[in-house]
Amino acid sequence: MGRLIIVSNRLSFSLAKDGDELVFSPSAGGLATALTSYIERKRATDPGFECLWVGWPGASVDESEQEDVRRRMGAERQAYPVFLTDQEIEAFYHGFSNSTLWPLFHYFPSYTQYDEEQFSAYRRANEAFAEAVLQVTRPGDVVWVHDYQLLLVPNLLRARAPNLSIGFFLHIPFPSFEVFRLLPTRWRKEILEGMLGADLVGFHTHDYTQYFLRSVFRTLGYEHHLGQIAIAEEVRSAETFPIGIDYDRFMEAAKSEEVAAIRARFEAELHGRDVIFSVDRLDYSKGIGQRLRGYEAFLEAHPERRGQVVFILVVVPSRTAVERYQLMKQELDELVGRINGAYGAVDWVPILYQYRTLEFTELVALYNLAPVALITPLRDGMNLVAKEYLASKPDGRGTLILSEMAGAARELGEALQVNPNHKSEIADALEQALCQSPDEQVRLVRLMQERLRRYDASRWATNFLETLGRVKERQGKLATRHLVGDVRRAAVRRFRSAHRKLILLDYDGTLVPFAPAPHLAVPDRNLLDTVCALAAHPESLPYLISGRDRQMLDSWFRDVPIGVIAEHGAWMRTAGGDWGLIKPLAFEWKDQLRPLLQFYVDRVPGSLLEEKEYSLAWHYRRADPELGASAAKELTDDMVNYTANFDVQVLEGKKVVELRNSGINKGIAALHCVALHAPDLIVAAGDDQTDEDLFRTLPEQSLTIRVGTIHSHAAYHVTDHREMRAFLRELTESSDLVHS
Repeated sequence: MGRLIIVSNRLSFSLAKDGDELVFSPSAGGLATALTSYIERKRATDPGFECLWVGWPGASVDESEQEDVRRRMGAERQAYPVFLTDQEIEAFYHGFSNSTLWPLFHYFPSYTQYDEEQFSAYRRANEAFAEAVLQVTRPGDVVWVHDYQLLLVPNLLRARAPNLSIGFFLHIPFPSFEVFRLLPTRWRKEILEGMLGADLVGFHTHDYTQYFLRSVFRTLGYEHHLGQIAIAEEVRSAETFPIGIDYDRFMEAAKSEEVAAIRARFEAELHGRDVIFSVDRLDYSKGIGQRLRGYEAFLEAHPERRGQVVFILVVVPSRTAVERYQLMKQELDELVGRINGAYGAVDWVPILYQYRTLEFTELVALYNLAPVALITPLRDGMNLVAKEYLASKPDGRGTLILSEMAGAARELGEALQVNPNHKSEIADALEQALCQSPDEQVRLVRLMQERLRRYDASRWATNFLETLGRVKERQGKLATRHLVGDVRRAAVRRFRSAHRKLILLDYDGTLVPFAPAPHLAVPDRNLLDTVCALAAHPESLPYLISGRDRQMLDSWFRDVPIGVIAEHGAWMRTAGGDWGLIKPLAFEWKDQLRPLLQFYVDRVPGSLLEEKEYSLAWHYRRADPELGASAAKELTDDMVNYTANFDVQVLEGKKVVELRNSGINKGIAALHCVALHAPDLIVAAGDDQTDEDLFRTLPEQSLTIRVGTIHSHAAYHVTDHREMRAFLRELTESSDLVHS
């Protein structure tokens, strides 16, 4: 592949001014650390690997200095800056990103702001990031966009560079649809469309992936199959990739003499007391207040532990200019003071509280020292602190207490998992952790360590990028079948050079869009003219081959000189001929099965029962999409069991479950037409599962076309009924146009 272009809100380093000098300092964020680890390993093993990081440098830069900063970053840091003003950062980052998306996606709807100006600023900032990416991309590059600040960027890139390989990863939770739908409709549509501009969308847990897919279905109407979402002529993929850490970095640091010296200094100051350790950025999603109340409940329930334990609470400053965070800091200070005042003694302070950023070696020393880590966020996309704690235990001694609301809880099942909202659970877990035997600690920690060692940050990035490559490869294979350009011109030439042409066309979804009710899909004048032109073309034999009943098709196409096949092949008439059954059929079974279908009509508002001469169809296009899809699966299962002794087939189509006689399908009807007319070219088009019978049956050299999706037994695909109609019109145009 070409270069890897990483796009994130912040670069892997921060820019600051020291007098007239520009100073670069590394970022301590989890994303920067994980990706830097991957990049360093990749460069060590692959000398040809190139990576460019696009993002905001962490400070506003005067316009007069921007070109110099851009040049230096490119030369010294392999980075390309996105310059934003202080006002843009306020509205985009502190505004929509952290006052709307962050609280809502972490299930704090009462903290969420809905400000149209902030959303507009968010869109403009995303456009600036997309523009910066487009300025540096080359053919063959892979673009990997990260996190909630840049949800719109993938689709902005897709609009300008349709063939670009784009991945997107969300590092915070994706909420359930009931929470996500609190966003205004237009915003949530734009956000989902933005994410779906990526070929591959990644999440930390299976739950987040499923919530995203459900929101896509409920908001945009796109269904998925095992995480594959068909959108026009492309397929997008949504998958789960739990992020890892640089495991070896923490393990080796924990074994170092420098960390051992720091640990020894801490131990001397703690006088042999058992340490409960917690470190978090100041944020309401981290549940810091809840864990303090849990610790307070522990001291209350176990007075014998007072003086024997100490809770080292480190809070890293965050968003210090935001009023809500200032209030949170004030409440936290008061809570720590109250607990220390209520339970402390002259020679013992229950909570050692520090509001600062720790050096890496200090952090590892505290991880290594603490017998217990208390990590209890109210909601967290992953939580790497839990993984770092485990990776800092060379001897395997220690116990992790972890919130079940953290994404990491899915991987770290051996931890003591608690509900962070229940202080008694936290108190009980603390006592259980302090009583856990050394052998049991080692057994559980080793299991989790081995998992973290195998799936580290580098493996996470590698898996994502390899999956993205497979998605693009699959798209590349399918894209050659899209009926456009040279492929389309060749198909038209084949048609014109053939002597006897059989044309088999599905109706709903192929020639006309789907209507809310079957009787509303009346053919328009343009379609009738197109079909008549096909019929008038020399040696052309067009047929409609539809699941509709013959009465409706006859009323619409009685005076049109084409053949018609109704009820998926039960009835047939040639152009100007009379209707006849292709083979004798029974219909008595309908009386027995109709009541069961009617039960589902009554149960699912918006659904309806369509009765034909030899089939029954339950439609749910106007029903609630999730209720309809769920009921359709249930109905299909019921019918498969119920019709075991009937000569009846159960078929799922687009928003319909149909019962029909076995041995009747479009493929069998097509063979009947082939035997009748002996064509030297067959053109067939359809849009759903019933048409797959047709595509499978026809000779391999047939010109078969699937409408609306690219997963099919057909040889080609088109995007929708409009593109299908345009192709049919082109078949009847002059040969001069065809060869131009």
